[in-house]
Amino acid sequence: MINFLCFGYEFYEFFCAHFFALLVFQSIVDNKAHQHMKTDMDKISNLLEQLIQYSPLIAKEPSADAAEDITTVSDVVTNFDVQHFVGSYAMPWGINIALAIIIYLLGRMVVNVLLSIFGKIMAKSKYDDMLVDFLTSIVKAVLMLFVIVASLDQLGIDTTSLVAILGAAGLAIGLSLQGSLQNFAAGVMLLVFRPFKAGDFVDAAGVSGSVVSIGIFTTIMNTPDNKEIIVPNGAIYSGNITNFSAKPTRRIDMTFGIGYDDDLKKAKAVLEEMLNADERVLKEPKYTVAVGSLGDSSVNIVVRPWVKSSDYWGVLFDFTEQVKLRFDREGISIPYPQMDVHINKND
Repeated sequence: MINFLCFGYEFYEFFCAHFFALLVFQSIVDNKAHQHMKTDMDKISNLLEQLIQYSPLIAKEPSADAAEDITTVSDVVTNFDVQHFVGSYAMPWGINIALAIIIYLLGRMVVNVLLSIFGKIMAKSKYDDMLVDFLTSIVKAVLMLFVIVASLDQLGIDTTSLVAILGAAGLAIGLSLQGSLQNFAAGVMLLVFRPFKAGDFVDAAGVSGSVVSIGIFTTIMNTPDNKEIIVPNGAIYSGNITNFSAKPTRRIDMTFGIGYDDDLKKAKAVLEEMLNADERVLKEPKYTVAVGSLGDSSVNIVVRPWVKSSDYWGVLFDFTEQVKLRFDREGISIPYPQMDVHINKND
């Protein structure tokens, strides 16, 4: 037995790592338990110190005193109190671990039920799908955090320090990502209040174009000449937003100048006839044809018809071209700015 232990000391690290398990196994076999676990652990510690003291015996035959000390291993194993260990340590920890697992599993089930209810409520509210998915992820993360904290608390782990660490980490991240968080907050506000949606033609942050998609941090827009522009949500939400597609109808504001020598009533009648002939011009609200101003070289007539938003550009371009052609046929001039210079010759 002594020779075996001395030889096994060459594998001291392995022996120390598994020594406690060997003691428990031997105690179960002998079925003798008389002392408490604290006394056993003290003996184990003393024994390990003695093993270190007699480490030179690896290279030679151990003495009688060393053999006498090493034989105390059998006494330690014999006196290990398994019932006390099970009752004071194994059972309480086993119960706490089982309860923590049950709390976690039940918590996940409750979270899934709550998320299902939340998803149905959000679906009825007709919010954007991206916003619904984002809010669902946040709610899930918060609820699962509560479940995890409850499970750790059941194990006896102090969660106060954990919450403090998470709070400090959140503050540090928030300070380092101020710009991104501003875009994030603006993206949430855009998705909640929806001043525009995908497909609308808007003017925001100095950019005019059709909205392709609204993200959490940026909004993608296509300009009329088919350029894709990615605009930060913070820049959009902090400025004015003009949505040209928000209403089903729009008014076209046009101005046409005629010469002072031309027939004003005839020009107005021609314009009204052209508006009545265009089916895209709405009957209600009624269009407006009136003299807007008397310019330096022309009488300016304002023409303001109402059309569908989808017909805005088509009517504007077509009507402007037709006015020029019709005025030419009717002999109505469209003057351009000019200056008359008179030279007096002195004798």
